[in-house]
Amino acid sequence: MKVALTAANPIEVEADVLAMAASGLGVRRLDALFEGRLVRAAATADPVAVVPVTREVRARSIALVKLEGAETADLQLAAARAVRAHVGGGTLAWALDDTLPIAMNRQVPPIVEGAVLGAYDPGLWKSTPPRPGVDHFVVCGADEDEEWLRDSATHAELTARWTNVARELVDGPPNVVTPTGLAERAGALPGVSVEVIDPAAAGLRALAAVGGASAEAPRLLVLRYEPAEAPDRPLLAFVGKAVTFDAGGYFLKTQSDIVRQKGDMAGGAAVLAALGAIAELDLPLRVIGVIPACENMLGADAIRPSDVVTTASGLTVEVTNPDAEGRLILADALWYARSQGATHLIDLATLTGAMRAGMGDLYGGVFSNDKTWLDAVVDAGNAVGDLAWPWPLHPRYRRLLESRVADLRNTSGRPYGYPITAAAFLEHFAGDGPWAHVDMLGPALLDDDRGDAIGAGASGYGVRMLVEIGSRMAAALRRGAQEAAQQAGARSMRSFRRKQEDDDD
Repeated sequence: MKVALTAANPIEVEADVLAMAASGLGVRRLDALFEGRLVRAAATADPVAVVPVTREVRARSIALVKLEGAETADLQLAAARAVRAHVGGGTLAWALDDTLPIAMNRQVPPIVEGAVLGAYDPGLWKSTPPRPGVDHFVVCGADEDEEWLRDSATHAELTARWTNVARELVDGPPNVVTPTGLAERAGALPGVSVEVIDPAAAGLRALAAVGGASAEAPRLLVLRYEPAEAPDRPLLAFVGKAVTFDAGGYFLKTQSDIVRQKGDMAGGAAVLAALGAIAELDLPLRVIGVIPACENMLGADAIRPSDVVTTASGLTVEVTNPDAEGRLILADALWYARSQGATHLIDLATLTGAMRAGMGDLYGGVFSNDKTWLDAVVDAGNAVGDLAWPWPLHPRYRRLLESRVADLRNTSGRPYGYPITAAAFLEHFAGDGPWAHVDMLGPALLDDDRGDAIGAGASGYGVRMLVEIGSRMAAALRRGAQEAAQQAGARSMRSFRRKQEDDDD
């Protein structure tokens, strides 16, 4: 779907459908041409009412879309609903409304993002071709001469499109989105170099142990975005858990739970898509993505309860729960990211069912060893719709992971504090420097439609958060470079003036 802005009056726009908010006064303004038909139809919009056009406007029909509220998220949902309701390809135009309590220019990003998210179709594996959707989405009444507005629309379209890439991977069947399949998708990313590592050969013994029972060999995927103009530091690292199917091993999951386990690679999918988005944005920032990919299956080579696994860091772990495998593969991946020089680290993982039980399907929980970094990650997520909430990580939780036979055990054995003890385990492998862990099990794969632009199924949670973090760090680097250049210029000018004064003397 191609997205464009135009300053044209909505009644002059050539489109198959002209959509607008049913509750805006813009409907009443236009209704004079329709002799009351628009106002009457707007009262029935739940969520969309379509009014045919004869000669009143250039569009072939009008779609009046219900607004659930007066926030930007409501506009995002309305745009998604308009796109979903449209069948037959062609052009869908959205008319901005200056009577809404949101400035016209601030309406553009959520409308664009909602349209792209709403266009997502999970039915790639159906034998019948998908129905034609929207080919062109045009936001009309916008000042397309405003560079910042065009940039914000482009950014919204790009991040939503890459979010849909992550959704496609998570919705994908586990016999297709295997560690090998994930590696192939990573290898196709433009602007990103990809290395596929055999964990056994590289000393990543925890990852090798977890994936040992599967016919699909485990792999560590290392994605690098390294623009020539970017400084060596900082090096931002994203680590994403990618258990492409989690049977639970010898702690076999129940039937009601195992059917959701194709989504246990949502963290890895988010990292892959975020690297693609950051490369397309051409951010002047070095970013590395580390994705431990495997299946956790039941078989002769599966890890057993009471096994002791030696991680890449050298720490040994007593396996008290083979279904707590995500923290084992993340231990190796976190260590690997630090070994590559990562200065700032974020891991995303569908790690604990208790996080979903506590936070529902809306928020991810964030843990960190650094308060400033914690606040930065939480704020970035909340700013772009990947809602996040800070969780505690007190050092006393570490005692719950003490083992009699190894350095650590992978679960506490206590019936409480699961998300926190999981984060406390990961902290042992996070190394020096800011690190944040995002437990995203709740919002990663949605059983129900939450009433937003995403709907049921994979949400792509984490992509927009990671891109926002990268964008903010890149902007800070630009400001720092500008300030350094200004200071250098000022020093040069002072030196020149002193030389002139010396020559005058």
